[in-house]
Amino acid sequence: MSSASLNPTVATTNRDNLIGSIWMVAAMGLFAIEDASIKVASTHASIGQVLMFFGLGGAVLFALIAVKRGDRLVASALRSSSMQYRMLSEVAGRLFYSMAVVLTPLSATTVILQATPLVVVACAAMLFRERVGIRRWSAVFVGLAGVIVVVGPGRDSFSMLSVLAVLGMLGFAGRDLASRAAPPTVTTAVLGLYGFISVFMAGCLLAIWKGEPFSWPELSLLLPLTVAVCVGVSAYACLMKAMRTGDVSAVTPFRYSRLLFGIGLGIFWFQESLSTPMVAGSALIVVSGLIILGGRRDIESSMPSTISR
Repeated sequence: MSSASLNPTVATTNRDNLIGSIWMVAAMGLFAIEDASIKVASTHASIGQVLMFFGLGGAVLFALIAVKRGDRLVASALRSSSMQYRMLSEVAGRLFYSMAVVLTPLSATTVILQATPLVVVACAAMLFRERVGIRRWSAVFVGLAGVIVVVGPGRDSFSMLSVLAVLGMLGFAGRDLASRAAPPTVTTAVLGLYGFISVFMAGCLLAIWKGEPFSWPELSLLLPLTVAVCVGVSAYACLMKAMRTGDVSAVTPFRYSRLLFGIGLGIFWFQESLSTPMVAGSALIVVSGLIILGGRRDIESSMPSTISR
């Protein structure tokens, strides 16, 4: 008789981790499709309007989910400073990241986004006084060096537009840090609702800043927008399912599968090409992230379970 059969708890835990990992991979694949759909939608309308309709559609879906579950859409906890910071960070993150998706190669933008956990760890150490050893600090610096390699300042191919992805990544890191301090009474569906409201606000701000007149979406825009909304909400649901099914330390490393999906879509859908600096930078970021994850079994304090990208 095998040891697994003698210890059903171990077998169940391993199965949960496997299922959780599958949910995580599914979430990352769906997030990549969401990005690609937004990139396609931007060929039919301005970035501001794409974000407005995308945010509105996602907010409506999450509002319906929250109402069905009996969640309170408006509560005093939502007026807390942590929630205000979360929305501001979400607006900044979504605005700059979406502009990066539209204006720069999808593969490079996806790579830079994977540095978000590194920034979260560094900021958590400084803001929340979390203990981070030399090994993890070294991993943070190596990972950020990988971002610099991907962005490529000083190379002939360097574009200031690459900075948009970095600003978006910093915005998402700020959102994750604020989510960590958010009141526990705020449910996942309500967080998703206000997250998409932030996307809508980001689109409005961009449209106003660029002086874009409002126009109803044409049929050519509705299909990629509908795909982006449905896939985005499904990705968020898969992510939450992953974080709640298996151990965080077992499931979270599979978030780097996003690289494969993002780079794959960039190459086969948008005819992008891989460069040596991008491959090298990707390797530095992924290895650094895995070192940070392996540095402590219980990583919930350094990598919030509310990470949605």
